[in-house]
Amino acid sequence: MRRGITTVAAMVVASTAISPVLAQEVKLAPTMAFTAYDTGTSGFNIAVGVGKMMKDKYGSDVRVLPAGNDVARLAPLRANRAVLAWMGTGVYFAQEGVFEFGVKEWGPQALQMTLSTVDCNGLSVGVTKDAGVKEWKDFRGKRLGFVVGSPALNQNALAIIAYGGLTQKDVKIVEFASYGAMWKGLVNNDADGAFASTVTGPAKEVENSPRGLVWPPLPPEDKEAWARVKKVGAFFNPHVTTCGAAIEASKPQQLATYPYPIATTYATQPVDQVYSITKAMIDGFDSYKDSSPGSVGLEAKRQTKQWVIPFHPGAAKALKEAGNWTDADEKYNNDLIKRQGVLADAWKAYNTASAPGEPPAFLSGWMAARKAALAKANMPNGFED
Repeated sequence: MRRGITTVAAMVVASTAISPVLAQEVKLAPTMAFTAYDTGTSGFNIAVGVGKMMKDKYGSDVRVLPAGNDVARLAPLRANRAVLAWMGTGVYFAQEGVFEFGVKEWGPQALQMTLSTVDCNGLSVGVTKDAGVKEWKDFRGKRLGFVVGSPALNQNALAIIAYGGLTQKDVKIVEFASYGAMWKGLVNNDADGAFASTVTGPAKEVENSPRGLVWPPLPPEDKEAWARVKKVGAFFNPHVTTCGAAIEASKPQQLATYPYPIATTYATQPVDQVYSITKAMIDGFDSYKDSSPGSVGLEAKRQTKQWVIPFHPGAAKALKEAGNWTDADEKYNNDLIKRQGVLADAWKAYNTASAPGEPPAFLSGWMAARKAALAKANMPNGFED
């Protein structure tokens, strides 16, 4: 059985293994490896800060391996060469078995959280001021940046414009070779909007350019608009944003966010191992909270719970021990684990010798099988046509 594809029964048994909660001693391996985004990114820097704490406090040598995409970040974790992968929304796409994970070599992955970060920054589509966009419905007919080979990034952008009732058909898609090139495209008047964190460096460059930068608001009071956002990007939540390019702390903006980075494990990783890693991050918080921007978001009381990815039972145990886990959290978490089981069973039934061999046909067939399985289980699809 390939790692990440586990049975419903096994996962449900694991999910109920967090009671009773008894404090245990933190026992970390002498050496560990994390994977993270590229060197210099906030995800990489946060992982390095946590690793240094584990070395100083527990004597565990931690290597942080930079990787340029979600597949590269998860491959060492799946192969047991890493214990954590510090992920973004790619963790959700991997769980769901979509985009680059809808291929024979991957399929839906039973990935689970330990801790994640939400800070003062927002995650949304920045728009050049000269485009004249005051609210999202004004973006109709404008040029939206996409990055070739980055379906997750592009899906994020489509989720944001859905707030205004817009789809890909309502805008002009402009493709770029990289994230940096996309944002440079705003400076060069090749595009009008692009997805990013408000604290990303390229957004600051656009703010200081002749075109200027704005972040059209996503007020949470409009429930129908937010329902549209979540239909495309179930991982987004409303967020009061106080830091970043073109944002003043004294004038908070209603934008969106999701946890980033997310310290991710597999469901098959031992409960005691994940408990110790999570407890170490909780107990050692003061040692790394100021090590890099965003690290403060790993605090136990700030955790984003009842999200789209379940917490690992070992992490849930550590959070419950820290007073940050409720019965409602546990019920919601168990339902998410059941969803992973439905996806695993659907993948096993589909991924047979009779499945189409060509990647496009294989993915198309899988998405249809996936949709049917989730509908039968009365679970949301998350990737409507």
